[in-house]
Amino acid sequence: MEVATSVEHSVADLIAKYVVSQGVKRVYGLCGGHIMPIWMRLDAHGIRLIDVRDERAAVYMAHAEAELTHGLGVALVTAGPGVTNAITGIANAHVARASVLVLSGTSPTAQDNRGGLQDLNHTDMVRGITRYARSVRHPALVLQELNEAVSRALGHGTESGPAYLDFPVDTLRSAVPPAVQLPEYFVQRQAPHNSPPANDVAAAVDLLWNAKRPLFISGRGARGAGPALQQLLTRLGAVYLDTGESKGLVPEDHPAVVAAMRGNVMSQADLVITLGRKLDFQLAYGSPAVFGEAKFLRLADNTAELRDNRRGTVELLADVNQSLLAILQAAPTRPPATDMTWSQGLREQHLARANKLQQSMQQAPAGSDGLMHPNRLLAALRKALPTNSVVVADGGDFLSFTRVGLPATTYLDPGSLGCIGVGTPFGVAASLVHPDRTVVVATGDGAFGFNAMEIDTAVRHQAPVLIVVANNGSWAIEVRDQQETHGKVVGTRLQFADHAAMARSFGMHAQRVEREEDLDDAIAKALQHRPALLDVLVTPEAASSDAKSGLAWVPDLQALSAWDDAERRWRDASPSQT
Repeated sequence: MEVATSVEHSVADLIAKYVVSQGVKRVYGLCGGHIMPIWMRLDAHGIRLIDVRDERAAVYMAHAEAELTHGLGVALVTAGPGVTNAITGIANAHVARASVLVLSGTSPTAQDNRGGLQDLNHTDMVRGITRYARSVRHPALVLQELNEAVSRALGHGTESGPAYLDFPVDTLRSAVPPAVQLPEYFVQRQAPHNSPPANDVAAAVDLLWNAKRPLFISGRGARGAGPALQQLLTRLGAVYLDTGESKGLVPEDHPAVVAAMRGNVMSQADLVITLGRKLDFQLAYGSPAVFGEAKFLRLADNTAELRDNRRGTVELLADVNQSLLAILQAAPTRPPATDMTWSQGLREQHLARANKLQQSMQQAPAGSDGLMHPNRLLAALRKALPTNSVVVADGGDFLSFTRVGLPATTYLDPGSLGCIGVGTPFGVAASLVHPDRTVVVATGDGAFGFNAMEIDTAVRHQAPVLIVVANNGSWAIEVRDQQETHGKVVGTRLQFADHAAMARSFGMHAQRVEREEDLDDAIAKALQHRPALLDVLVTPEAASSDAKSGLAWVPDLQALSAWDDAERRWRDASPSQT
């Protein structure tokens, strides 16, 4: 390989130019010798480098960037332990199907298999949790490998998710043949918005217009389909459940929203329509034990979200928005068969429960320890936050309270992997992507501890995030399970550590709140002095819905104990198929 006569003609420079061409404004990473050539050229080309304190956080931040921009998030991590640190973040992006490109370096090719510094086979380690993983050793192949990795990450023709590339350091310093630097590579390409076949649309319309109790459930694949979805919900008089992947897609005031009746509606629907949503543990794997005899209509732009666990009576493999628009266009003029008494009744019950929850949150009693209930904290936040706030929820027990207690038009959480600790990194990235909006991280103290050092990143980069730590001095779900199941608490209690003092030591506005009457003033001051942290003491005695559901003890057949019991009854009652 020919060494570049100047850094402007090197592989590292070409990588930076390519990243710029894809519309990337920020790269998240932690510097090291194996990636220094890329690091410096990114800076030279105007990319803002957000240097973090741990590579896992860098990938989390790139993940949040991708989710909030509906584009590409980029993380740059050094070799060896830099990559191994990043693996948890890559795994979370893999399960969440987040469009993240992770770049790294390796030892110079002359030191291959000689025990070089931080020399590991990275691609073998990450191949199972990425859509693409390659080591790029020849300068002439750099652009086509970058192009393929980004296309895979964005899900062009396949399921989106993280992609990984690394480069030997000597390759990064090498010259790239001018002939292979084709302009076609420097184009920011959009995913193809393909339309479904007309016969599939007609079959879907027939299902929808003949269903009496249609239930729509959306996932990440429906994010660009909000207006069309709302229009179809109104035409049908159907009901709707969001998930953490698509919270805010349909506004809470839409008459189809029945989130507070989730358990009831899942068992009552006769047609379940999934929109870019896997039927994973959060949806009982689509089991008849929970969904009864309901038929399924599945819409997705990739097979991973189309046929997992349950096949649809009709399946539309196409862009979800285009599928919904095609259904609307092909819809008959006759009224649908939806039982409006059923759907309107569910909406009324949802509103009654939601109003009761809001009132009960404000009146939730303190624990015997005198500490406030977590719902009092959430009620105060709910009152203070603007309606267009970006909410990042994190934790185990506190996530369960936040998920139902703090509404959001834009929402992020640990996702299906249950990867707690994402809160602060997600919040830092979100506040950089949306500096004009209020970004609040609502996290438990256990989850906060995973990436607490990233408050230093928030301060150094003036990321205007508000971090609210619900400090109950424990891993609360596990404490409750140990007490009730085993009669003994082992290794699940924490200190009521002073997280505010830690934050202040890094130059962040921070306050420890021990009394409910101090909450409103503390929140108001924190919102005015972001980045900021509030360390709020809450009682560990409050039992969340997740703590009561069986998540801690991990039932055999389903994630929740009630679903597990239903699954056993259904299997026992099912006639033999032999």
